Amino acid sequence: MKPPRDLKPLLLVPALMLLALPLIGSASSWLTLSVAGLAMGMIVFVIASGLTLVFGLMDVLNFGHGVFIALGAFVATSVLGGMTGLTQSDQLALNVLAVFCAMAVAMCVSAAVGLAFERFIVRPVYGQHLKQILITMGGMTMGEEVIKAIWGPQQIPLPLPEALRGAWLLGDAAIEKYRMLAVLIGLLVFVALAWTLNRTKVGLLIRAGVQDRDMVESLGYRIHRLFVGVFVLGSALAGLGGVLWGLYQQNVVPQMGAQVNVLIFLVIIMGGLGSTLGALMGALLLGLMANYIGFVWPQAAMFSNIGLMVAVLLWRPQGLYPVANR
Repeated sequence: MKPPRDLKPLLLVPALMLLALPLIGSASSWLTLSVAGLAMGMIVFVIASGLTLVFGLMDVLNFGHGVFIALGAFVATSVLGGMTGLTQSDQLALNVLAVFCAMAVAMCVSAAVGLAFERFIVRPVYGQHLKQILITMGGMTMGEEVIKAIWGPQQIPLPLPEALRGAWLLGDAAIEKYRMLAVLIGLLVFVALAWTLNRTKVGLLIRAGVQDRDMVESLGYRIHRLFVGVFVLGSALAGLGGVLWGLYQQNVVPQMGAQVNVLIFLVIIMGGLGSTLGALMGALLLGLMANYIGFVWPQAAMFSNIGLMVAVLLWRPQGLYPVANR
C-alpha cells in the first residue's frame, strides 16, 4: 500500500490521545481508556469496512448492512454454544480456535445471505439512491424478523471464552485480553483490504470498473461479477464485525445491527466516502472519543461522536481521505 501524501489526518489519533492525558489526569487510567478506545475503534472499522467497500466501489447505499452484523453475532452464539469444550478451556490457543471457528461460520453465513440480498433486493435498484435506502431498510426489517423467528426476540448472552476474560496489568493500568485480540484482527482486516485493492489484479479491475465500467467490460472482464463479489465480501466483513461486537458487548439482540448502523455511517462520513484508510482513522477517533468523554463527562457521551463528526467536517467537508466527489 502506498503511503498517503496527506499525513495530517494520521496525526489526529495521537493528537487526541495526547490531549486527553491531562484531562484524565491518571496515566494508568489514560492507558486503560486508550487501549479500550482503540479496540472499540478497530471493531467498528471491521464492521464499517464492508459498507465502505459497497458504497465506495459500487455506489450502493445499503441501509440493510446491519442485518449482516446481527446475523454474524447470532450465528456466533450457536457456534460457540456448541464448542463449550474449547471455550471453557483455560488454554488460550483453544479459546482463540473456537472464536476463529465462530468467525469463519458467521462470515460464510453472512456472505451467503448477502449474495441473496444483492440478487433480490439491491440489484433491481442499482443507480437509484432513494429506492436503495427504502428497500434496504425494508430488507433489514425483514432480516431482523427472521433472526427473531430462529433465535427468539430476547437478548442472548455471548460470554467470552475462559482464557480471553480478564486483563493484563501494566502497573495500575488494565489491558483487557479480548480487546487486544480485537485490535490484531482489525489490523489484519485493514492490511488485507489495502493489499487486495492496491496490489492485486482483482483490486485493479474493481477500481478501474468504478472509473470506466464500459471500458473494462470491452476488454472482456465481467465487472458485474466482481461487484457482486464486493457486495458478498462486504456482507462477510459485517458478519465478522458482528461476532467481534457481540463478544465486546457479551450479549446480542436482534436490533443490534440497527443500533451499530449509526456508528458505521458516522465513521464512513468522517473518513471520506469509499475510503478504507479514512474509515480506519474515523473509527479509531470515534472509539477514543467515546471512551475519553464517557470517563471525563459521562452526560455528554451520547453527543461526543456527533460533535467529533461535525469538527472533522468543518475541517474537511469531504472527509479525511475522500476517494470521490459524491
